[in-house]
Amino acid sequence: MNATTAHSRIDGAEVFSIWAQPDRSVIDAGRRAPPALPSESFGDLWPVLSDLADAAGAPVDYVAVGVLVAAASLIGGKRRVRPWSDSDWEEPAILWAALVGDPSANKSPALDRATKPMRAIERDDAENHKEALLVWEADVERAKAEKSAWSEAVKDAVKEGLSTPPLPNMAVIPDEPVRRRPIVQDATVEALAVILSGNPAGTLMVRDELAGWLNFDKYSNGNRAFWLEAFGGRPFVVDRLKNGAKPVCLPFTGVSVVGGIQPDRLSDDLLGGADDGLVARFIWCWPDKVPFGRPRGVVDASRLECLYRVLDGIAWGIDENGDRAPISLALTDQAAELFHKWGKQQENDADDAGPLYKGTVGKAPGIALRLALVIEYLRWADHGAAEPVNVSHVALASALDLVDGYIKPMALRVYGDAALPAVERNAATMARYIVKHRPTRINARDIRREWRLPGLKTAEAVKEAIDQLTEAEWLRAAPGRQGESTGRQRADFLVNPKVLEDARG
Repeated sequence: MNATTAHSRIDGAEVFSIWAQPDRSVIDAGRRAPPALPSESFGDLWPVLSDLADAAGAPVDYVAVGVLVAAASLIGGKRRVRPWSDSDWEEPAILWAALVGDPSANKSPALDRATKPMRAIERDDAENHKEALLVWEADVERAKAEKSAWSEAVKDAVKEGLSTPPLPNMAVIPDEPVRRRPIVQDATVEALAVILSGNPAGTLMVRDELAGWLNFDKYSNGNRAFWLEAFGGRPFVVDRLKNGAKPVCLPFTGVSVVGGIQPDRLSDDLLGGADDGLVARFIWCWPDKVPFGRPRGVVDASRLECLYRVLDGIAWGIDENGDRAPISLALTDQAAELFHKWGKQQENDADDAGPLYKGTVGKAPGIALRLALVIEYLRWADHGAAEPVNVSHVALASALDLVDGYIKPMALRVYGDAALPAVERNAATMARYIVKHRPTRINARDIRREWRLPGLKTAEAVKEAIDQLTEAEWLRAAPGRQGESTGRQRADFLVNPKVLEDARG
């Protein structure tokens, strides 16, 4: 007999279930469903992204967003976008993205597919760096010899009462060349400053786990200041270098960032930091996991590598002094009119919204322009022909589709989960564990010691979550003792069989 049947007959008596219907909303904890990534925004590149995601066993969202960020880093400081031809508002090709998902969501394999071609570019640059080092070592020896000769000339001048001869330029030891680093995985601000000094167009930081990075403000306010400037590509001076090294002056502090973060870390890392707009600078990506399955076939990633190499080869502009400078592309007239109308609509989009979402809406116009620039250049690199001189209506429309149809609703999904009280998040975590592992009876101490769930490490947190699930008709207290002992009762709880039936269905 099924214990959860509404009623049955035993010896002619009607028996009713003691369990009420469980509140299934507790497992979602107010979480919105993920929006679908608009495939049209990626044009002919979509099948490649889909195949790469399939090979990684991951949602296509992770790969597609990773490619956008990687492409932005390769364009870097060489190109900018402005909404109107007579405007001084410019945006650089810098994007930040956070891939949200459980450890089993295959975030890292997907990100590897998006960034692997950059490793080949880095290997080529490493070979070029070896040659540059040989030239530098020869220049150092020449400088030493020139300085030694100059020192002798100074001694002679002193003996003869003559003025000190000037130090020749050839006697100055040149700085060691910095290896090109199109991609870095973990680096301090000081180390990044040195890397950027040899990578004037910027670089890409890839991190498997963004949680600690998002909380760097609690270790150093200077670090947070650096990153806020880095998103804008603004000039920055880093003078906290070791061994008394001279400060590094960066004309373009361009670092695109992409990495993963687990859902259960969102609250601490989103809400625990300073309210300075850092979170709003991110493109959040939190799709549903894809079912496990065998990939459709071998994926040819050469097209993505060719595309990246074209972007990497974009030339700098030259200013009136003969120095390298970014080239700024304005929107076409048609695109500018679309951007103006869309921007006016944004003014009312954040009414009655929380501060995190208001920040996202506030940053949306700038991010839309950056995405339009990246999409324009992705399509150009994929199809060839002459380099763009403007950002087209098609590229901007694709970017706006991404912002309105994906980035903003995805931000609401992320922020809604993060803004929940801790007890509701912990109850949802416990509920998901119950649905996945299907226990019929649970113990409070076992939850703390054996389940190893984030947020449920203390007796108080476990008790509060159990109380929440008890109120939601998921659990019912069933205290008991082991064997014939007369000691303290075990904090056992029965799981509503209807929860397990619903999960099976």
